[in-house]
Amino acid sequence: MMSANSRVVTSNQTGPHKKLPELVKRHLAMPSRKPFSEHTLAAFEQAQSWLDDWSGPLIMDSCCGVGESTAVIAGLYPEARVIGVDKSALRTEKHQRGYAAEQPNYLVLRADLNDFWRLAHQAGWRLNKHYLLYPNPWPKSVHIKRRWHGGAAFADILKLGGELIVRSNWALYVEEFALALQIAGVEAKPHLYHSEQAMTPFERKYRASGQQSWQLVADLGRRWGSD
Repeated sequence: MMSANSRVVTSNQTGPHKKLPELVKRHLAMPSRKPFSEHTLAAFEQAQSWLDDWSGPLIMDSCCGVGESTAVIAGLYPEARVIGVDKSALRTEKHQRGYAAEQPNYLVLRADLNDFWRLAHQAGWRLNKHYLLYPNPWPKSVHIKRRWHGGAAFADILKLGGELIVRSNWALYVEEFALALQIAGVEAKPHLYHSEQAMTPFERKYRASGQQSWQLVADLGRRWGSD
């Protein structure tokens, strides 16, 4: 069980990173061409096999951790197929030990999302919903390129389409994500978020520590899926 004494995010930034517009424009104009990791290729093949010829609603729960949120989302949308992805083998294995539910409509995988998202849009996936719940905010300014909206993977998130839901306990992270979306031509306004049901262990921990959460919801539609 996670301690309720979660530290507040601290950063040497006082506002959106000055290099963010430059980074976003560069990544939108120049897609990543780095080689795919072998374990992610295997995980994507597993996902494709599980989906088979599925043509119904498809939802991704990215940075799913132990997959508690994936199971919750699958319960909320029983008519959809839900795929949770996290880079940590420790966390995805923990899902199988303690969180897995008897719901046939979801799958939890270990993969590098930088590769998985690119493989997904190249394979023609179009999401109905895409959850990014409490990803690592990388709060030091020097780590701007490690934030999802500051890296090459941001373009792949856009290309997958659907309704994007981003949450963080660091308001500036959500503010920056909204700015990156605006540069890409998508409007989304950050707002305080609260729900009676915590969807992830991190959300539960932050709430128990008295921390607030922020969220943005963006309609990506099929705007970025035409390539």
